[in-house]
Amino acid sequence: MAGDRFVVHLPVVAADLPGALRFARAITRALGFLADVDRAETTVSEEDAQCVRHRVFCDSLLDSRRRCPRAAAHDGPCG
Repeated sequence: MAGDRFVVHLPVVAADLPGALRFARAITRALGFLADVDRAETTVSEEDAQCVRHRVFCDSLLDSRRRCPRAAAHDGPCG
């Protein structure tokens, strides 16, 4: 199956959405040295509503062709 790709889903538990977002950011940043970690696609969902996902990072494209590393829905300009 050459060319097939797989996504790893790593369930972790957090008490609330802000805590889950903080935890997801920490995990993603800690593993950021791995080329296959796609931080732009990091999302969080409720355990019983996994089809409703909350984006963790802004991911807007910057002039430098890089992605905004700030939290999703951040205040102020990207950067």
